[in-house]
Amino acid sequence: MIRRDFLKKLSVAGLAGGVASTLAAPALAQSSRELRMLTAWPRNSPGFGTSATRFAGRVAAMSAGTLTIRVLQAGDGAPVFKELEKVSAGEADMYHSFDSYYQSSSKAFNFFTGVPFGLNAAEQTAWIRFGGGREVWDELGQKFGIKGFMAGSTGMQMGGWYNKEVRSLSDYKGLQIAIRGLGGDVVRKLGGTALPLAGNEIFSAMQQGIIDAAEWFGPWLDLSYGFYKVGKYYYYPGFQEPGANVTLGVGLKIWESLSSEHKAIIECAADGENEAVLAEFNAKNTEALNILTTKHKVVLRRFGDEVMRALGEASGDIVADAGSGDATAKKVYESFMKYRKSSVVWTKVTDQAYGEARLLPFRYGKP
Repeated sequence: MIRRDFLKKLSVAGLAGGVASTLAAPALAQSSRELRMLTAWPRNSPGFGTSATRFAGRVAAMSAGTLTIRVLQAGDGAPVFKELEKVSAGEADMYHSFDSYYQSSSKAFNFFTGVPFGLNAAEQTAWIRFGGGREVWDELGQKFGIKGFMAGSTGMQMGGWYNKEVRSLSDYKGLQIAIRGLGGDVVRKLGGTALPLAGNEIFSAMQQGIIDAAEWFGPWLDLSYGFYKVGKYYYYPGFQEPGANVTLGVGLKIWESLSSEHKAIIECAADGENEAVLAEFNAKNTEALNILTTKHKVVLRRFGDEVMRALGEASGDIVADAGSGDATAKKVYESFMKYRKSSVVWTKVTDQAYGEARLLPFRYGKP
């Protein structure tokens, strides 16, 4: 009896070991593979470059080194703003950038970064993951040989730095503003001039009086560029990109050639960065705004309702135009607007209502 029980246990243990060996074998035998990732950022630049590097590290760690990603900084392997084009042509494997940079290929790409008076970061994620955005993104990507994933968000942005007070719409007209994308189109529609300057060009342009105002990302990056030295007023809220989403764009042929394990790892790593980048921006922006207002005495100004209504009206026209291209662009626009309509109602009775209530003058956290 003892001998029979012993042999039975040994047999079960051997079977379990055999199953474990069978499951582990593919991962151990799988040959290593390196993918080249173009980025729109300088290597390890705050927020974006560091995220690209961290994403590559996540993939290498989770795959036990069987999948590695070589991160190329802006300009390496492709001219800046040509990353999608190179990946689409099969000259690189993936890119890490804002899809709005590629609106010359299709204005529908703007919706997967952020559009004026569009969705905030939480709403954007909800739309893409559970509100129909994933399906129309895939349809758009199919046309360019790209599989897109959310890989980070700046969260809410500021309205920008102004050397003149904007008390009314008439003050806004005629301004020379450094602003890109659809936000720039809104500025032009209201009679201003929009200049697509890079971050390292804004400081000198404001210092020399070439521009009257500039929009960048928010307190964290604005502080690092020293814009408080050349901008008199810091306006809010930012209408142009309520939550700019970073895209990891994988070449469709590359994506389809990956094993199911490597696909899952890339998705998981992108999800991790999507959460981490938003958290980092929120934490760093909070700290930086405090430094700007206390140490550097920056003057905060809120755009008045007249200006915001005008910006909103113009934005509606510009965004509708972005969705009026081909059939795919129309599908993207309709899906986006359908979700926005319902999300506005939910946000009004939750986040917005709570934010207003939290500002009421009651004692909290004090004896």
